[in-house]
Amino acid sequence: MENKDEKWLREEKYGGEESEAYHTDVLRLRAGEPLAYVIGHIPFLGLSIRLDSKPLIPRPETEWWTERLIAHIKERVTQQSRKTVRVLDLCAGSGAVGLAILAQVPEAHVTFAELDDAHAATIRNNIKANGLDASRTSIVTGDLFAPLSELRFDIIATNPPYIPDTRALDASVTKYEPHLALFSGEDGLALIRRIAHEAPAHLMPRGELWVEVDSEHAESAQSLVAGSVANVELIPDQYGRPRLVVGYC
Repeated sequence: MENKDEKWLREEKYGGEESEAYHTDVLRLRAGEPLAYVIGHIPFLGLSIRLDSKPLIPRPETEWWTERLIAHIKERVTQQSRKTVRVLDLCAGSGAVGLAILAQVPEAHVTFAELDDAHAATIRNNIKANGLDASRTSIVTGDLFAPLSELRFDIIATNPPYIPDTRALDASVTKYEPHLALFSGEDGLALIRRIAHEAPAHLMPRGELWVEVDSEHAESAQSLVAGSVANVELIPDQYGRPRLVVGYC
């Protein structure tokens, strides 16, 4: 009997038709592989985000704060009569955050920074597949800010790995999604510590750092960011859980 994920797969990927390839994909689903990987893409703020290189699958919480960030950038553009807003999507993965900003903010130039070369290729594919303006983008690969030299940005937005190494997750996550994009040391804060320390050198005056965090150690993440910026805010997500730390220079 076909379940709801298998029905969605058949309709979304195979136009409602059953085929040998469809049945092969059903076996992938029944083995626990996430539906988004089997279909090959996921919707995100009106875009279709391809997952060719198996980056972290964008979550609803990330979509929620990205929409909030886009509204905020648009407001800044209007208030400050800005012709260009420079945005860094750090730990970009599929590029979903930066791609949504690129699609909805004509004044934005987005730099995608990603450790994995394979994910950089996925970002390029997503720019093309969604008909976005590649001339307003840059893609760099390397460890956090290392490939950015002395570049500075108005907004740094990041969904870094933030899960403690010892936390148990669903098998569909630990077996299939990239551990480098999930886990970050014993307390889950290893990368956020580095970002909080290094980000200010890459922010323009009045720049902002937007960091998605784990709700279970959100206050600790807030304290780390607070040590590097003038003001900091901890914002709950659509479910009421602390999810977003915003630092203001």
